[in-house]
Amino acid sequence: MATYDDALTLRDARADYFERNGFGPSGGYDANWVRFKIGVLPVAIPNVQARVRAVRIHDLHHVVTGYDTDLMGELRIAAWEVGGGCGGFVAAWVLNLWGLFLGLFYDAAAMRDAFVRGRRGENLYHEPFDDALLASTVGATRARLAVPAEAVASPADRRAFVAWAAFAAVFSLVTWFGPYVLLGWAIVRLLA
Repeated sequence: MATYDDALTLRDARADYFERNGFGPSGGYDANWVRFKIGVLPVAIPNVQARVRAVRIHDLHHVVTGYDTDLMGELRIAAWEVGGGCGGFVAAWVLNLWGLFLGLFYDAAAMRDAFVRGRRGENLYHEPFDDALLASTVGATRARLAVPAEAVASPADRRAFVAWAAFAAVFSLVTWFGPYVLLGWAIVRLLA
């Protein structure tokens, strides 16, 4: 897990986060495409404005939670963000539900623990992204959000995790394979 000094402002910690991860001074917010790997599979997605709007906050979540940007870190933060809710950030919901579903194949217990940790505190999707936020310190933000170092799952947490994991599975399978099923159906109908 990455650590950022509590005395740093979120703006300065984010700059450090960009540098540590090779994202460049703009964090890649101005790139047309985002490229990454899922295991050995290269993936590229368009860097649409809705994603940029969500990832500005997502990056700050990496700073306050300490989750890395490797595959497991991204999957954990996806579960953490689903646990805390993504507010009106549709791109965050989509990407995080996909991440939660993928994470179940890598380490379901880690996904549950991150999800529960997200349920125990707050996150920044429910606050304005502005200069005042970026001027706040890492320590003050962690304290205000009540981000726990770890959290033990209660029976209610376990039920909520199972429900969200099931929803993430259905959502992921429909969004990944649904268009191919519809295309196949349309071809069969055209050929009939």
